[in-house]
Amino acid sequence: MTSTTGGARHSTPVAPPVAAQTSRVRWLAAAVLITGALMDLIDVTIVNVALPTIRRSLSASATELEWVVSGYMLAFAAILIIAGSLGDSFGRKRLFLLGVAVFGAASLGAGLSATAAELITARVIQGAAAGAMSPQVLATFRVIFTGRERGKAIALYGAMAGFATAIGLVLGGVLTDANLFGWSWRAVFFVNVPIALGTFTTGIRIVPPTRDRAARRPNLPAAGVLAGGLVAIVYPLLEGRQLGWPAWTWPLLSAGVAAVVSVAAWEGRGRTPRATAPLLRPALFRIPAFAAGLAVLVAFAVGMQGFFLMLALWLQAGQHFSPVKAGLTALAFSAGSFALAPAAVPLAVRYGRRSLVLGGILMAAGCGALLAVVGDVGVGASPWPVVPGLAVAGGGLAMLVIPLGNVVLAAVPAEAAGGASGLFGTAQQLGGAIGVAALGTIFFGWVASGHTFAAAMTRGAPYAIGAFAVCAALSLLLPRTAVADSVLIGDETAAQADTVPAGG
Repeated sequence: MTSTTGGARHSTPVAPPVAAQTSRVRWLAAAVLITGALMDLIDVTIVNVALPTIRRSLSASATELEWVVSGYMLAFAAILIIAGSLGDSFGRKRLFLLGVAVFGAASLGAGLSATAAELITARVIQGAAAGAMSPQVLATFRVIFTGRERGKAIALYGAMAGFATAIGLVLGGVLTDANLFGWSWRAVFFVNVPIALGTFTTGIRIVPPTRDRAARRPNLPAAGVLAGGLVAIVYPLLEGRQLGWPAWTWPLLSAGVAAVVSVAAWEGRGRTPRATAPLLRPALFRIPAFAAGLAVLVAFAVGMQGFFLMLALWLQAGQHFSPVKAGLTALAFSAGSFALAPAAVPLAVRYGRRSLVLGGILMAAGCGALLAVVGDVGVGASPWPVVPGLAVAGGGLAMLVIPLGNVVLAAVPAEAAGGASGLFGTAQQLGGAIGVAALGTIFFGWVASGHTFAAAMTRGAPYAIGAFAVCAALSLLLPRTAVADSVLIGDETAAQADTVPAGG
């Protein structure tokens, strides 16, 4: 395997045990890695369905409920920004197994939580663990697989990531409704414990140790400043409404933005030591396609996470749907996504950015169609009025998000592709946390003022629709073509980019 650093091309040595593995052992290792990643991917949607039950069981406030979701995403984003470098330096297997072990322990703690504060703490630890193990999966694939095998492994990972969203929606409802052993919502966390245990014990024997001997050390001080900045941005949005928007919220929000900008400015001036891996890679933001693509992804995550938080609460707390019924209703979104997923890349190849613009429009139109029938869904009545809108929005997600990585990575030099992918993941998590905080504040503020959940949905959903409309508008700034340019990123990387869905 070869890589480039500072324009000079050099070989990255692969340990003999990795190179000597049989195809069967490599695929067993891939199965273990994907299983670990699926705990994180399923956990996002499985928890959303259980939120109303958690709220009743723990007497959680609206703000605490938002922290259950946002705390996970913030911790994930904060760790993800350096997790790739940590894995390169200290061993990807080591970081992956550590993440799996901590994720399993935190899941047990979440299930045993007696208060909302305990649950939020466990969720933050879960998010940090997921952020540590997630980047090690594809990084290990790039070492243990080559050529077409690598493409198949990455394609399998992408397919499973999409499948995990649908499974989480239904599984969350089934586990909560089944009330196994009287666990109720706690089962959505307990289910991770045996999976983590099995993944950890199997991974010790099956997953090969890999690392990059030429890797630069992670910039921990800058990562600390960046993490603090992210928390300072989201904290006022989550706590402000409940506290009556005290004067300190706005300076804290400004300080958070300043912290992020200062890290970018420091790195932009070349102050990062040569032996230290950069975090934000300011040079990438000077590439118009990358900057626009990152903005699209943030807007998408804001709308997506905020919308699904409101949807879960409206269906269960407002319309008194059972968790299973709510999960099956939301499954229409995944069905629409699966239906258009196979066509997403071919359409983007043929029509370029216009295909992504249409994806954003479909997401906005689908959510708008759902919003138009909110008043037609009676308490405990049929969910069919909202199904068409959810299916259209899901189809829009496939057309927008799946080709997005192709468009952006086509304009990014090969040696920066890994860093660009890491920033994409961080931006998506941060956007999701902001979406939950901002749209949740609007939704819960409307409920707290005495309005119904349907009225709160009517009030909050337009902001999600606006976020998807922004995605469509920003997609016009992307390159005309969505085909990865082999001159820029190499034929093999281009093949990978065509198979890796951006986001999940």
